[in-house]
Formats: sequence, structure tokens, C-alpha cells
Amino acid sequence: MNLKNERLSENEFMKEREEVLTVWPTGKEVDLKEALVYQKQLAEEKRMVNRLLKAKKEGITLIQPRAGVALPEDLIELLTFLHEEGEADLLPTTIDSYTRQNQYKEAENGINESRELGRSMLNGFPAVNHGVELCRKVIEAISAPLQVRHGTPDARLLAEITLAGGFTDFEGGGISYNIPYAKKVAVEETIKNWQYVDRLISYYYENGVSINREPFGPLTGTLVPPAISHTVALLEALLAAEQGVKYISLGYGQNGNLNQDVAAVQTLKELAEEYLKKNDYEDVEITTVFHQWMGGFPQDEAKAYAVISWGATTAALSKATKVIVKTPHEAMGIPTKEANADGLKTTKQIVNMLKDQYLEQTKNLDLEKEMIKKEVYLIMDKIFELGEGDWALGAVRAFASGIIDVPFAPSNYNAGNILPARDNNGAVRYLNTGNLPFTDEVKEFHQEKLRLRGESEGREVGFQMVIDDIYAIGKGMLVGRPREY
Repeated sequence: MNLKNERLSENEFMKEREEVLTVWPTGKEVDLKEALVYQKQLAEEKRMVNRLLKAKKEGITLIQPRAGVALPEDLIELLTFLHEEGEADLLPTTIDSYTRQNQYKEAENGINESRELGRSMLNGFPAVNHGVELCRKVIEAISAPLQVRHGTPDARLLAEITLAGGFTDFEGGGISYNIPYAKKVAVEETIKNWQYVDRLISYYYENGVSINREPFGPLTGTLVPPAISHTVALLEALLAAEQGVKYISLGYGQNGNLNQDVAAVQTLKELAEEYLKKNDYEDVEITTVFHQWMGGFPQDEAKAYAVISWGATTAALSKATKVIVKTPHEAMGIPTKEANADGLKTTKQIVNMLKDQYLEQTKNLDLEKEMIKKEVYLIMDKIFELGEGDWALGAVRAFASGIIDVPFAPSNYNAGNILPARDNNGAVRYLNTGNLPFTDEVKEFHQEKLRLRGESEGREVGFQMVIDDIYAIGKGMLVGRPREY
């Protein structure tokens, strides 16, 4: 294996660029020198880094939706509506599924069908097909910072076109946009692809342009224990920092227990700063992202608003820099722009009301923080050992041996041995720790928490708890209780 956590030289980077830009005709539109000039003339309020650092300093939580459609004119209309009517602070451009899989011919067909039928036939914006100039048309029409959100194992060409097009934030990573999204793509391959993306972003930085990077925190979004998502976030932060990235937003997906979720956001920032400093990346700015509930939603809109509100409350009390907002139509497919705006306004009202309030650092909160850190240290120490001091090599070997294991992920490169379940208070614990390098003390902590739930419900601790928990929120609960409970 020739993978190393080593910064690409400018010669290596430029040589790889020659190949990347020939994959689809719009790659020829990218002129890096001209792109730097374009990025530098963007208004300050359109630069994501500026908004995030200001919010971090002021201790407020910004709100951002998910949104993307096939055609530029329709995307402009949608984003303008979400910014003005939905009161969104930051805006996304979600990329379509064909582009995520580098299937640009299929994306082109989707564009043509969308024009013919007068509605979006793609579930996002095919930025590679539209090219630099049409991306700039979107950027110039919107007064808020725009982020590229996608789910792409190989995002090299997408990054080239969208950054040249004026986007100032790029989401994803070689682990977080592989393991939860792809089945047959090797971790080594995607880490290499994302080393290129991060090197591109550092090239912009070296030439006076600040681009923010955001690894995808929630992973599979289904009962992911904080230590698992934290480990992936830390690895992707370290890999990005090695390539020269200076601004990183690390995310976490809501699990539902207030103490555990607040502890997770707090420890994510603390651990990131600790590991970056320990690895001599002391000039990296960390901000945090809280994702509202990523699992099943109630179909009833009133109940869906309750789930959104709980996520907004947790984001505000955790002092996350940004919250990614859900809509009351989550259970019904792609939301209307009105539903999307309603979710935003609900969230904005709550974060505004809670911006001056803080959650007391209780014994239970401190315990959650202690356990998350213990688990992360154990996993990260083993990754470092496996990689012989190299985080990229360690990540590949850790997935191969189940030292990192993401629950419910489709990837063939993920062991899939761990099983999460909620305890009696709704915090996510480990029913099965698989090959995670935990001590007996840590394992016994989780076993005891689940034993107390089983005792309370009058049933054996087992897989049925996992099934019940997956569907619980959609049925109006957090913990998946048995019917006779």
C-alpha cells in the first residue's frame, strides 16, 4: 500500500489536475489563476469562513437547510426563497445522485428532461455538467455563503468546478463520503481522492482565498455512537490539515438524548483541537455542526415539527456553530420550498430564544463527556499503532480489522459487527462492540446501561431493542419500548 498521510507536492498536484480536468468537457472551463481572482472579488458576506468564525466568536448558532434542484434558474429561486422567507443564515447546493457517482451522461439526460417537463427530474444540482459559468450565475444571485453538499467518493472534478464557480465551502471526506454511501469503493482510494480535494483547497488558501471544509458528521445517521462519528471526524480533520486546510467544520448527528448530544458537540471541538495541536496543526480553526435527527420522521406534520424543535433546542444548548435543519415533510420525500422554509423558521425561533441560555454542566453531562473521550482515545490510539504513526494508513487498516466500524453502513470495507441500542434514558450504547478496542471497563459501562433498560422493560437485552429503536421516533417515541411496556 503506497498511501501516506503526506502533503501532495505542487508538482504532484498539478500533474493529477491535468487528468482530473479531462474527465468531462466542463473541466476545460477551470482556470485556476482566474478562479483565484474571481474568488477574491466575492463580497465578504458571501464567504463561509467569515460567517462561521463570527458566529463562533459570538457564541450563536447559524441555520442552514438542505436544498438542490436540476436547473440554475430554479436553484436561484429556491435558495432566494429559503434565504428571504426561511431566514436561513447559510445556504447549500445539494448535488444530484448521478453526479455523486460521477455519472455525468445520466446527469445531462436529467437536465434535458427537467427542461422538457418544466420540473426538476434530478434530486440535486448537477454542477459538473453546468460548469463554472452557470455555478457563478447562482453565486452572483445569492447574498449568503453557499456550500457544496453531496455524497461523492470521488469529488475531485466537482471540487474544481464549484470552487472555481465561487462556492466557499465544500463538504465531505474520504471516509464519511465513502463508508455510508458506497458499497464497493476502497477506503484507500477515497482517501487519495480527498487528499486531492484538500490540497486544492489549500492551494486556494496559499493564494489568499479561504475555503471552509466540512466532513460529513452523521455517517449513516442511524444510532451512531458519538465515539464512532468523532473518530471519523478527527481522522478527516487530520488528513485535511496535512494537506494544508485551515478551516474545518466538524459535524455530529443528533441521537436524541440531550446530555449525550450536548456532550458530543462539546467533546468534538475539544478533541479536535487536542489532536490537531498534538499533531502540530495549531493554526487550524475548528467550528462545529449539529445535524437535526437523520432517521425516520413521523408523517404527521405537527409531530415532525416537534422532532425539528428538539434538534433546534439541542443545537442551541450545545452551542454548535451551525445546525443543519430538517423539514416537516421528511417522511414524505423531497419537501416543498414552503415546508423547507417552515423548518428553518421553527429552528430560527428556537435558537434565537436560547442563544443566551446554557445547559448546566451536571454530573450526568460530565459522565457522558468522560465516556466519549475514553472511547475515542482507545480507538485513535489503536489506529495510530496500526498505521505506524500514519493516520491515512491507520484508517485503512482500522476499517479492515474492525477497529473503526460504522453501524448499518453498506460498504464492503466496513466490518458491520457493532450494534447500537438505546439505554433507558435514550442515550445510544453498544449492544455489541465488535472489534472496537475497548477496555472491560468501557464494555461493562454499556452492558450495565442496557441491562437496566431490559430490567425496566421486562425483557432480555437483544437485537429486538435495536429494531424498536430504529423506528421509535417515527412512531412518536425516542426509546423503542415493547408494546406492553
